[in-house]
Amino acid sequence: MVNVGIIGGAGYTAGELLRILVWHPIVNIAFVQSTSHAGHSITDVHKDLLGDTDLIFGEADYSVVDVIFICSGHGKTKAFLEQNNLPNDLYIIDLSTDYRPKNNNGGFVYGLPELNKESIETANRIANPGCFATCIELGLLPLAEEKQLNEEIHVNSITGSTGAGQNPTVTSHFSWKNNNVAVYKAFTHQHLAEITESMLQLQPDYSKAINFIPVRGNFSRGIMATIYTDCKWSIEEAKEKYQSYYSEHPFVSISDVTPDVKQVVNTNKCVLYLEKHGNKLMIISVVDNLLKGASGQAVQNMNIMFGLNEKEGLGLKPVGF
Repeated sequence: MVNVGIIGGAGYTAGELLRILVWHPIVNIAFVQSTSHAGHSITDVHKDLLGDTDLIFGEADYSVVDVIFICSGHGKTKAFLEQNNLPNDLYIIDLSTDYRPKNNNGGFVYGLPELNKESIETANRIANPGCFATCIELGLLPLAEEKQLNEEIHVNSITGSTGAGQNPTVTSHFSWKNNNVAVYKAFTHQHLAEITESMLQLQPDYSKAINFIPVRGNFSRGIMATIYTDCKWSIEEAKEKYQSYYSEHPFVSISDVTPDVKQVVNTNKCVLYLEKHGNKLMIISVVDNLLKGASGQAVQNMNIMFGLNEKEGLGLKPVGF
């Protein structure tokens, strides 16, 4: 068994981790820590787990776990690591942005399995990718692998409200979110940095802009990214290249028809769809922002780190309708 601890257990990503891990056949959840809910039942916060677990939010004991998932929020992991004397052999999977840059100085490997699986296999610290970044990178990796990113990349991507986290903000109130969409952080979104680094990892000479327009959607979860760039491949060649690239990656599928978000919500899947329009290759990529974009991918990384089947505990059914 893999003994697991969760730091920051009250938010959306921790709730999704728990939903996966309570049924994971190789996992024992040793503790779930939450400063704001200490002593309370897990199901007081994560009500969907009623009947599935009797866990209580308790103190962290790093001596009894093999791996911890840090779900405390962006900017808090560095402080956490500075303030806690963790065992040297403790595995860490961080779901924040803190250690995603390659020059992070913390020994973290960027945890996109479709890009870095071999490095993840030998890592003991993983920086779990961002949700937008995962969706967009998976749409572009085969092009970068074949050195076909030669012009600017254009991305329009819409995300559900859970991407903003559990703490309420002006733009997450029902009265604002309902029947509404809005662009935010155009051309400046924080996930651009990791997207760019991932492209450069496969195609070091890429120097063009990635023009990213994020959109807040009026639905709870899921991301759809529409990407286009110049590409000399025919549509048949593009599909062949994408199928080949993802042939060993079980959570990415190439669809012959345009996908929708409900195909992937509640799963660790990414569905990609390709069209050719003149010189432009269009890629549509859909993921669940809380699973393949966060907690599902974190469990996928844990499986790889501990030599388990990559899909263990992640056989999740989409909502569908």
